Amino acid sequence: MVTAIVLLTVERDKVHSVADVLAEMGGISEVYSVAGRYDLVAIIRAPDNESMAELVTDHMLKVPGIIRSETLIAFRVYSRHDLEAMFSIGER
Repeated sequence: MVTAIVLLTVERDKVHSVADVLAEMGGISEVYSVAGRYDLVAIIRAPDNESMAELVTDHMLKVPGIIRSETLIAFRVYSRHDLEAMFSIGER
């Protein structure tokens, strides 16, 4: 599994509509609106680099309203807290 964090600059009046479109795309697990230099952050999980490249370049970056992006590929995860919590629902 390949994980990427994509930092997006979006046209001001399209932040909500772009976020909605991205949140519905397969492979994008979360979309956050954020304060600071970027407007949105998308978390992508794909089975391999080829799938990641296709999702980012062929689908995600063609969404109208995205001005600029910066994609960070994750090498290693240091905390599995959220993933462990997700898979342990109902276990005690």
